[in-house]
Amino acid sequence: MIEQVSSKLLQPIYKDDQLISTTMHVPLTIFDRLAYDQYVPSLYAYKPPNPSNTVLERGLQKALSEYREWAGRFGEDDSGQTTILLNDEGLRFIEASADCTLDQAMPFTVPTFQKLTPSFEGVKELALVQVTRFTCGSFVLSFSSNHIVADGLLMSKFMTAWAQACRGIDIHPRPLHDRNIFVPRNPSIIKFDHTSFEMTKRKLSNDSMMPYYTKDDLVHQVLHCTPEFIAKLKSKASSPFADDNGGGLTLAYSTFECLVAHLWRVITRVRGLPDSQKTYVKISVNGRRRLSPQVPDEYIGNLVLWVYPETKGKNLLDECLSRTTELIHEAVAKVNGDYFKSFIDFANENLHDDGLMPLKTDHMTVPSLWPNVEVQSWLGFPFNDLDFGTGKPFTVMPSFDPWEGQIYLIRSVTGDGSVDVHLTLFQQQLALFEEICYNID
Repeated sequence: MIEQVSSKLLQPIYKDDQLISTTMHVPLTIFDRLAYDQYVPSLYAYKPPNPSNTVLERGLQKALSEYREWAGRFGEDDSGQTTILLNDEGLRFIEASADCTLDQAMPFTVPTFQKLTPSFEGVKELALVQVTRFTCGSFVLSFSSNHIVADGLLMSKFMTAWAQACRGIDIHPRPLHDRNIFVPRNPSIIKFDHTSFEMTKRKLSNDSMMPYYTKDDLVHQVLHCTPEFIAKLKSKASSPFADDNGGGLTLAYSTFECLVAHLWRVITRVRGLPDSQKTYVKISVNGRRRLSPQVPDEYIGNLVLWVYPETKGKNLLDECLSRTTELIHEAVAKVNGDYFKSFIDFANENLHDDGLMPLKTDHMTVPSLWPNVEVQSWLGFPFNDLDFGTGKPFTVMPSFDPWEGQIYLIRSVTGDGSVDVHLTLFQQQLALFEEICYNID
């Protein structure tokens, strides 16, 4: 059983020479306004010995002096547009205790996941932390942040900064706070159909042909992909093609592309989609290194657009893995720097005020993406650096995400090249998934 022991607000701790204003408003960019108005939790489990809560709190307050957005609140500027108010009201810090060892609690059930993460109902804070300590001396750290403030990459950078502060070293590199860097071109150059993708595809709706399941049927599943399995998958997905001289070449796809192609095919089979049913996989594309000049990874905010490779269920099951992987590769490649700049121009001309503020998802009657799939990649996040003074975590995971068809890819902290796939299924689909998930023939 897990019980909350205490709850408090933690404000930033500044150096003596820092000049601070608590009335500054940070504008939201068009990319922030595309993000969903929801909290995204991540969990980090540590075996003893572990730092005290005092050490964690002090380090967190120092990190907040560099990442002030997490200690702020949503507000409005003089024109009525939503902003982030840097008022330093604080981040919510919750202490909790469990009456068992961590080994006894794992693997986590859905109710345990929910106890390890704070409730977000009625929350005004933009980020929350919960530290749950077990009788064996282990603890699980949960960090949850509002997606409007920043994307997943920035979340991972903040966690690294917090760990650095706990170890008593300077936070490096420091974050970039400038949200005025996305300047539209003059004249604007809109080359792509952003209305159909960024505007229309982002709207969630349950498919009327979906089997009748409920949120109580959702289960969390972890698929561990060893380096050997990934190597076989990449070999199977490799696509030979002819070069300009008539010779044969082999295109080497990334681990991400191959895993997504495989999982998309497996879930399509598990769902039993009709042959004629169209399905897409939603993939987020980070624009930081695609724009020119490049935007540093430490940029605070969202800088993501999406791609939706689509095909029929029959094609996924009948065609080879390399064809599915090629479909994903080509779709992601199209969302380049030119595409991001086109979207900035499009947004500047067509979207005004708060007309694009994030959609809420609590209207959904059945929490499913059926017949589609969404993949969140944490493969590039620096989780190996999350040492708060006594060692790195032995596991990192998303909290339970109550959406069937939602997938997270996380690089294992073991550093051996393995990947953990966290996904949500209906329990009625679980047996078949376990039977075929490692089958790449």
